[in-house]
Amino acid sequence: MKGGNKQLKSIFGKWWQPVRKWFYPSWLLYELSIRFYDYAIAVYFYFIDMQGNFTSYIGDIGLHTSAIFFSLATFIICSIFLTVPACFVLYRFFNTGGLTSTQFESKIKPLF
Repeated sequence: MKGGNKQLKSIFGKWWQPVRKWFYPSWLLYELSIRFYDYAIAVYFYFIDMQGNFTSYIGDIGLHTSAIFFSLATFIICSIFLTVPACFVLYRFFNTGGLTSTQFESKIKPLF
């Protein structure tokens, strides 16, 4: 029974195996950074669109300062708490031979 089980080869070839541990985390970092940049821009424009609600309290300069601060805070918080850990886990998944020692891992790794 065990003799019939073979490890599948990657569809990208042997040269892909050392590259994938860096490619997938860097691709994820790029994609999430672009997405969180869009979130930060949306936060900035939300503050600017609600200018009438905030200007009477903090003034025009305070509004722009708050909009910039909160948009940067959105990008930094999302990057630190979501992007960095996800990229690290993905790197460890492809760098380590049997990270979880599950049957799913052994089936999915050769495909990527």
